Amino acid sequence: MKDVPAQMEWIIDDISEVLSVADVNRILQDYFREGKGRDPVVHFYETFLAAYDPRIRERRGVYYTPEAVVSYIVRSINHILKDRFGRTAGLASDSVTVLDPASGTLTFLAEAAKLAVEEFESRYGTGVREGFIRDHILKNFYAFELMMAPYAVGHLKMSFLLEELGYALQKDDRFKLYLTNTLEIEDLDQTSFPGMASLSEESRLAGQVKKEQPILAIMGNPPYSGHSANKGQWIDGLLKEGYTRAGGSEDAGYYRIDGKPLGEKNPKWLQDDYVKFIRFGQWKIDQAGEGVLGFITNHSYLDNPTFRGMRRSLMESFDEIYLLDLHGNSLKKERCPDGSKDENVFDIRQGTAVALFVKTKDGRDNKGAQIYHAERWGLREEKYNWLSGNDIATTQWRGIVPIEDFYLFVPLDERLLKRYRESPKITEIFPINSVGIVTARDKLTIQWTPEKVWTAVLNFSTMDPELARMTYSLGRDARDWKVAFAQKDLTDSGPDRSNIVSILYRPFDVRYTYYTGRTRGFHCMPRRDVMRHMMKENFALITPKQNKDEFGAIAAKVIGTHKTVAAYDVNYYFPLFLYPDPDTKDLLSDLEESQERRPNIAGTIWSALSEAYGESPTPEDIFYYIYAVLYSDTYRTKYVEFLKIDFPRVPFTRNPGLFTELADQGRRLASVHLMKSPELESPCVKFQGTGDMTVDKIRYSKNDERLYINSDHYFEGMTESVWTYRIGGYQVCDKWLKDRRGRYLSLDDVKHYCRIVTVLEHTIRIQKDIDVIYEEAERNLIAFP
Repeated sequence: MKDVPAQMEWIIDDISEVLSVADVNRILQDYFREGKGRDPVVHFYETFLAAYDPRIRERRGVYYTPEAVVSYIVRSINHILKDRFGRTAGLASDSVTVLDPASGTLTFLAEAAKLAVEEFESRYGTGVREGFIRDHILKNFYAFELMMAPYAVGHLKMSFLLEELGYALQKDDRFKLYLTNTLEIEDLDQTSFPGMASLSEESRLAGQVKKEQPILAIMGNPPYSGHSANKGQWIDGLLKEGYTRAGGSEDAGYYRIDGKPLGEKNPKWLQDDYVKFIRFGQWKIDQAGEGVLGFITNHSYLDNPTFRGMRRSLMESFDEIYLLDLHGNSLKKERCPDGSKDENVFDIRQGTAVALFVKTKDGRDNKGAQIYHAERWGLREEKYNWLSGNDIATTQWRGIVPIEDFYLFVPLDERLLKRYRESPKITEIFPINSVGIVTARDKLTIQWTPEKVWTAVLNFSTMDPELARMTYSLGRDARDWKVAFAQKDLTDSGPDRSNIVSILYRPFDVRYTYYTGRTRGFHCMPRRDVMRHMMKENFALITPKQNKDEFGAIAAKVIGTHKTVAAYDVNYYFPLFLYPDPDTKDLLSDLEESQERRPNIAGTIWSALSEAYGESPTPEDIFYYIYAVLYSDTYRTKYVEFLKIDFPRVPFTRNPGLFTELADQGRRLASVHLMKSPELESPCVKFQGTGDMTVDKIRYSKNDERLYINSDHYFEGMTESVWTYRIGGYQVCDKWLKDRRGRYLSLDDVKHYCRIVTVLEHTIRIQKDIDVIYEEAERNLIAFP
């Protein structure tokens, strides 16, 4: 394909992929077997996306939009056009232009066309329908599509629809559906490659719409693809650098907020395709100076901290924002408020939301957007039925006022949030912290015993790189982890047995690894700046920055991973003490040479607590107080929404007596979690059975309080509350055993598991004791600046 321009290669590839997976015989057999007398092409386009190659669908993030969702968005936009823009005929108004920038098979514009015809005929009758379709729909309705197959099917679909409406496309007619990448602004190069010249013309026409044609209504279901293939400079520039709006105001992009950089270490979710399509629609409307944008997308941007710059930008562009959260997020294990099942309107795991963004020419005098929120929970069919019977005018909206810094697009108790923010963030208390270790290759780097680590190190370090890759199933090298880098790190370090250390892999699951502390070595990201402090007598708090699942925290005395307590997020390590670095002769600057370590606690915290209590508490007491607070069920319930979006904040009581009581409970709890407490000497469960002790089918019986690891053995006396107990993203008792499925439990394994169960039993009791004290302690808090 040497004569094909680079911009066209994706078109050729897409045609090839479609042809390679299309089962024409199956399509025809289904048609003739059904015997419904329907045209096979009509049958094809209606079921196209359901049968399309799943690999292509996943890569492109393409999913067929349910009719109920389409209907809700189209009818809502029709209402907005009448009510906010003075277009009394809605979609049928002469000056209304419509665009679907990710049209698929034209589901949205087909619905819009039908509604426009209805609006027109309700005013003027059916006698001039043909002229209305020719002069309005064919002239003012636009669509872009990236993939060849839905592009072709979309044209067929629209031609059939127009025929049903009484208009047969003439020789020179066409519906303005263009084969183009919406997120690229440059036209395709001209080419002499056979059959490709028309694609260049297609690109030129699409480019005119992108650059020159004002669009009043943009609608659709943009692709959901976290690993976006759209990495062009133009859309990246819109995201990161912003643009000038019509009227002269500046948009700073999604990577800045209130004049400051976003500050996210890994803002990759801003590169999701749906974010880029929202950005395109926002830019298009900002250039025109008015318009309405109606999309259904992933709902993560409503409250995820990474999207706070995006939210702020949208608030500055639009006058009104309507957000209908349809939930259905299985990644977050969402359930209805009453505990019943919640389903997605698509066959996907991410939750979804309908958004309607409105910008009028008179605006709101730069007072910022009025923002409204609503939500629907329940089964899929229930959501479909509701969407089919409602639109923006009949939805029960709740006005929200997003508060600075995060600008959340979800309802929050503003007074509670204000009070919560008067307490210091955990990162403000323990200033030296980092994400846990990222190994990039757990199966190689983390082992069950020190001996297995040593064997793996000796074998791996001396193998031919490709043999090592196959032996340990390492897959392809990544940017920050390569076989050659890992082998060099091992040989440069000795290898030396003294580098074998314990690592907290999951809650109460201590394993072993070989730790050199070198980045891009045996471990991808060893986080030496923080983890080196855990190589001596110390302990650390582990907790995530945000939570898709239940909030979690745990104390540790050893190094650990970035997933120790968070299955769906990353967790951070906050060591209590800091040690000098012998490799750099760093004495931590303010340490006297006689000192071995200093507390990792900010001076502002010491000052505030010393002033409140009349004397300085010990570093350990501060740590244990914090640990108790984070395990208070009252605290977790009260601040659940805030714990989802940022590091936890710690309310400090003014009462020194209550501070001491909570610190004592925190010390007791930490001792239990570190398995140092004498309370653990009498196990809560017993291991029963005979025969094989291999973990096979795990089954919990609520009635007799037995946890079976196979058909022969079980742990007896396990209460349901212990069995279901979670720390962060993990159901602890289930997770520990699942990770050992297929392994034979040793005597030490059985004893350790009995201790885990006992730990959780005591944890539940201690949490109740903490709550009694915490509720009183929170009545009079220290307000930090």
